[in-house]
Amino acid sequence: MFHATDSARSSRAEVRCQVTGPAGAGCAAIRAAITGARAAVAAPPPGRAHDAGVAPEMRRRPFRLLAAALLLPAVLLGALWAAPLFTDWTARRDQLAELASARLGRPVTLHGPVRLRLLPHPVVEAEGVTLGASNDPGGDNLAFSAGALRLRVDGGALLLGRIAPREVALVGAELRLPWPPSDAAGLPGGLSALSAELVDSRLILGSLRLDAVQARLTAGDAARGLRAEGRFAWNGLAWRFDAVLGRPGFDGITPVELNLAMGDAALSARGVLTPDGTLEGTIETAGPDLSLFVPGPPGPFRARGRLTVAAELLAADDLAIDIAGSPARGALTLRLLPEARLDAALQAGRIDLDAWLGALRQRPGTIPLGLDLSAEAATFRGIPLRRLRAAVSRDGAAAEGAASRIALSDVSALLPGNTAVDLRGAVTGERLEATARFAGTDLRATIDSLGAALGLGTDWIAPARLRGGEGRARLVVEPGSVAVPELTATIDNARVSGAGVLRQGPRPALGLGLNLDTLDLEGWLRPGLDWPTASRMLGGIDANLRLAAERVRGGGVTLERASLDGALENGRLTLRRLAGRVAGGDLAASGTATLGASPRLSDVTVELAAPNGRALAALLPAGWAPGSGLAEEALALRATLNGAPEALAAQLGIDLGEARLEAGGTLDLPGRKGAGNLTLRHPGAPRFLADALGLDPGEWVGQGSLSLVAGLAAGPQGVSAERFDLVAGGFRASGALSLALDGPRPRLSGRVAAENLLLPAVPWASRAPLPLLALRAADAELAVSVARLEPAGLPPLRDLRGRLRLLAGVLSLEEAEASLEPGTLRGTATLDAAGDVPRATLAATLRGAPISGPVLGLPLDLVAGEADAEARLAAEGSSPATLLATLSGEASLAATRGVLAGLDAAAAGRAAAAGDEAGLRAALAGGATGFDSLALRAAVSAGRATLAEGTATGEGVALTLRGDLDLPRAALDLLAVEAPGEGVPPVGVRLTGSVAQPRRIADLAAWLRWRAER
Repeated sequence: MFHATDSARSSRAEVRCQVTGPAGAGCAAIRAAITGARAAVAAPPPGRAHDAGVAPEMRRRPFRLLAAALLLPAVLLGALWAAPLFTDWTARRDQLAELASARLGRPVTLHGPVRLRLLPHPVVEAEGVTLGASNDPGGDNLAFSAGALRLRVDGGALLLGRIAPREVALVGAELRLPWPPSDAAGLPGGLSALSAELVDSRLILGSLRLDAVQARLTAGDAARGLRAEGRFAWNGLAWRFDAVLGRPGFDGITPVELNLAMGDAALSARGVLTPDGTLEGTIETAGPDLSLFVPGPPGPFRARGRLTVAAELLAADDLAIDIAGSPARGALTLRLLPEARLDAALQAGRIDLDAWLGALRQRPGTIPLGLDLSAEAATFRGIPLRRLRAAVSRDGAAAEGAASRIALSDVSALLPGNTAVDLRGAVTGERLEATARFAGTDLRATIDSLGAALGLGTDWIAPARLRGGEGRARLVVEPGSVAVPELTATIDNARVSGAGVLRQGPRPALGLGLNLDTLDLEGWLRPGLDWPTASRMLGGIDANLRLAAERVRGGGVTLERASLDGALENGRLTLRRLAGRVAGGDLAASGTATLGASPRLSDVTVELAAPNGRALAALLPAGWAPGSGLAEEALALRATLNGAPEALAAQLGIDLGEARLEAGGTLDLPGRKGAGNLTLRHPGAPRFLADALGLDPGEWVGQGSLSLVAGLAAGPQGVSAERFDLVAGGFRASGALSLALDGPRPRLSGRVAAENLLLPAVPWASRAPLPLLALRAADAELAVSVARLEPAGLPPLRDLRGRLRLLAGVLSLEEAEASLEPGTLRGTATLDAAGDVPRATLAATLRGAPISGPVLGLPLDLVAGEADAEARLAAEGSSPATLLATLSGEASLAATRGVLAGLDAAAAGRAAAAGDEAGLRAALAGGATGFDSLALRAAVSAGRATLAEGTATGEGVALTLRGDLDLPRAALDLLAVEAPGEGVPPVGVRLTGSVAQPRRIADLAAWLRWRAER
């Protein structure tokens, strides 16, 4: 109670204040303020002298009034601020609890201290608040607590000693609404009696929690029920709301309306709450950004559908959705029991997966989320997809510092190339781990479509490769890397397993380890792919590659149990090891190559070790395989390469049994040429020729080692040996050869000089075809010289020189000349294998040849003398026997001062003249006939030589020779007749039968008649 009086006459105010109740402190503060104001008015201004002639009291009054007007409000405000600090309101807790209970309609209990704040308006705040169930009959049984209770009271009533609440606010309340409600029909009526303001509170509905609730609950009348408006935070987003909960009707149905807003997006729901606790109605939403409502791509949206709220869930289904102008269908479900969970389903014509997954990763969530996507067309990191089906779920709030987890299940799609993919896995933060199955008929198109995202492509692969395939893989995708820890697949009918990783960056790095059952290298590389193109493709990446295959086929070679370990780093290709087995041999290779327009090799090594030479035969072109004998010998091969392709240093060493081949030189691969040295050695020349070439050297080589040393040069035009030295037993040769390859046939030219050459006897009885077709394969022109030529059964020739030509299948020896000490042999010979029937010709002349032994190998043979001979012979056939059977031509022989072995013509003449039959027969049976001259001329036809002229004259010698020699059958019919003198009949001897053992028959019939007549 406040009273005040003032008396103007005495210019003095008197204030009397009588206060009872809690306003006493305020009254005392007012009294102190008034007293201070009086003192301020009564005091004169400092430094101001009293005006003369003016009463002091009158001069000081205006200034005092002004000072009082200025100081009084400040003093009052300070008093109002400081007064609550000296007031104890805790004793009034029960009174405040009664006031709050009356205002809230439910019992309120206060446990903590109580404070009063007068500025900016009077507020009583009590801590430790507990609210019990409703006092109304049939009300709710909700009980909850709050951090504090704020009562805004009327200031005037407070000065009069009364507490009159104007507003009630609950601070830090935690309101738990039972879900599902035990009495759904009574819930609307009970809540409609609650009228209060919630500040920084929390609302828990089942397992759904709304934080930072700032709301005003206004209790309505009997028709309107409860109205709530304000804001809250849920799922990391700030929402505004306005809700109206009507009162139940006679049928127990309660109208409900809810409006939510977040930014420029809005959601409106209307429906009715049935007695069983189910809410049915409609829902509409629209906004400029879909990502504000669900974890999806940003963009304008609209949706309209049916709303159902039951005990376990809140569902919006049959939604007609428009997302950035694209129509879609969908549903949204918020499950409340047993745990809160949000599920969404979307069916659209086209979806951008990057936007959806990006929103799921970046947007924080407090409750688990499930998303079911379905689209006929979609894109993921620029890769077009068809028939997409994806089920995505995300865990709730993760621990502090931990990334949320997004699970992918039942994800399927068709990639370009009709490759079907089925994927299951999870995304944690920026890391994706998944298991994928794939099957397609055009994997090439699929890989090309992934090229833009992964930096891969199939430009270097032949079009027929990477077509069909299926398999299973485990994927791990992280920022900047794609890993495949496990892979099992069948690609192009080949089983593949292994692992790989691709790390992206300025220089992508690929790590790959694969196991294959079969790898067919034929046709893998794109036709026309050259080294500069391949170098550009490989120069921008790093790689580490490890391959293993049971069988690798390529170039007609099969490599078993093959393994490859290689790397590509900073433009340097390193082959750590390539190993495998070829035809029972162990193959190994290693080395490095620098990428660029022209590669540079360094320390490239190839090694092959095998128990026999069949492994080498598998690596050589057809027809280059070693002979059957060498093929069984142990093999060791080593080759090294160093340098650029235009100057590549190469070394080769091969040990095949006892044979050793060494080669070294420089290769110019772009120019397809090279030069170097070659050395071949073997301790047994006859054995090497027989094992390597299948030749029977006979006696013309002789025993001894084999050594071949040659300086070689090769190019596109051919191969040349500027020098070579060959030693094979007793045969030695040297010279220079050149094989030209730029014509219609290879052409061999050069010179060959041999020291000693033994010619084996010709097997004239052999019917085996000679390899004459080989003469059609090449041309040749060689200058030939032989220091000593020893034909079997003939006198040796010295200093043989001639020109050997081979042209279009015709082999000819031209300008041949040799010495017989001191005779001279000249002639030509040809062997024409160009036609269907080979034909051989011989034209030879012999002048002044000394004879020191049997010449013809006949029973009657020239064994001494000096002879001249000529021959013109021709034959046809493919075997020695055929050539001999078709021999034709003519031959002549003239000898002087010689000896004819086989009979003694002079002795036979003397015995005949003397009538000495015994002496005659002895002379015709053997002996030797010296002559001054001998002339023989024979005609040859069909292999039969007919001695048309044969005479021998000398002292006491007048010998005539006639007969035939059948060369194919080695048979003869030869008659030698001696004319003893005038009047004496001629006597002779006939040789018939085999040349080796002819029958000798004396022809003495005329002589015997003559002797009988005498």
